[in-house]
Amino acid sequence: MAAALLEAGARAVERAPEPALIRRVLGRFATGVTVVTTEVDGEIFGMTANAFMAGSLVPPLCVISLGRGAKMHARLEASRYFGVSFLSEAQAPLAQRFAGHPSVPVAPVFRRLGGVPVLEGGVGTLSAELSDTIGCGDHTLFVGRIVHLAADDRAPLLFYGSRYAALDREQRLEHLAPQSFW
Repeated sequence: MAAALLEAGARAVERAPEPALIRRVLGRFATGVTVVTTEVDGEIFGMTANAFMAGSLVPPLCVISLGRGAKMHARLEASRYFGVSFLSEAQAPLAQRFAGHPSVPVAPVFRRLGGVPVLEGGVGTLSAELSDTIGCGDHTLFVGRIVHLAADDRAPLLFYGSRYAALDREQRLEHLAPQSFW
C-alpha cells in the first residue's frame, strides 16, 4: 500500500498534521446535525454534535464522540442516559444555540422519549442508556444502548465545510441507490 501511494506522488507523513488541517479536511465529510441531551438533578442540558454514528443493529447501539473538556462529558457520565435529536433544516437556530451560542433567540421545546428529554421538530430522535465509554485521544466515545426511537419525514439539517446546509430533495441519484444489505 505504501509503495502504491509513493508511486502516485504522495509523501509519507513524517509528523502529525496540524489540528486546523485535520478540521478542514474532515469538514469535507457531510454529516447530519444532532443535539445530544441529558438531565442532571432535574435540569435539561443539550449540546450540538455531528460526531454521531450507528454502532450496532444487534444489540442496538449508537456512539457519540465528545471532547473530554466539554461540559456534556461530565453530565453524561453522571446521568448514564442520553437523547439524540436529529435536527431538521428548520432547526438550524437550535443547532447554533446548543453549539455554545445561548443568545440565539430560539426557545427549545423538549418532549420525553422513554423518560429522556429530546427536542421536538426533528427528523428523528432516540433515547439510550450509557453502556460503555472508550477513550479516543482528546475525546471519549460514549456508547449507548438504544431504548426508544421515533422518526418524522422532515428534511434534515446537514453540516458541510463548517456550515449548515440543506438537502436538495429533488436531486436524488436513484440509479445509484445502494444495495439493500442492511
